Amino acid sequence: MMNRVVLVGRLTKDPDLRYTPSGVAVATFTLAVNRAFSNQQGEREADFINCVVWRKPAENVANFLKKGSLAGVDGRIQTRNYEGQDGKRVYVTEIVAESVQFLEPKGASGGGGGGRGNDFYGAPPMEPQGNPFGGGNQNQRQNSNQGFTKVNDDPFAGSGQIDISDDDLPF
Repeated sequence: MMNRVVLVGRLTKDPDLRYTPSGVAVATFTLAVNRAFSNQQGEREADFINCVVWRKPAENVANFLKKGSLAGVDGRIQTRNYEGQDGKRVYVTEIVAESVQFLEPKGASGGGGGGRGNDFYGAPPMEPQGNPFGGGNQNQRQNSNQGFTKVNDDPFAGSGQIDISDDDLPF
C-alpha cells in the first residue's frame, strides 16, 4: 500500500500554531495548489488543501512561513472524524506533512518564506556573504560567480565542431 502526497503551493493565510495539553506543537495551514489545466473560460483553478504538521517542524513553519509564502509539502493523506457541536458526524481529510520546504527567500514578492529550500526540521541558516537572495554586498555577489559560464552563453557557438579526445568519452 502507498499513501504519499507531494504538493507545491502558496499559503492562503498565516499558519495557526497551537499546543496540545501535553505541550506538543501542531500547526495547521491551507495550501492553494494550481491545477494543471484551465477551465472552459481559460482561467486556472486551484485546490485549497488543509495541511497539518507536528512538533518542532510546526514551530518552524509558524515562525518562517506566512500568507502567500511558496511551500512544498511532502506527506500523506489522513481522514478522521469527530462529533460536531450540533451532534452530527464531521469528516476531515487533510495532509499530514512529514516535510515542508520553504521555497522562497525571505521578503520575496509572493509573501516571503523561510529561505532557500530549507526544510522545517531546522531553522534556516544564517545568510552567508554572497548569497544571491540578499546579504553581503554587490561586489561579493559578483565575485562569487567568477569562473562559471552564463546560462545564455553558448559554449559551442562559432566553430560548429567540438574537439574531444577518445579519453574524454565515457564509453
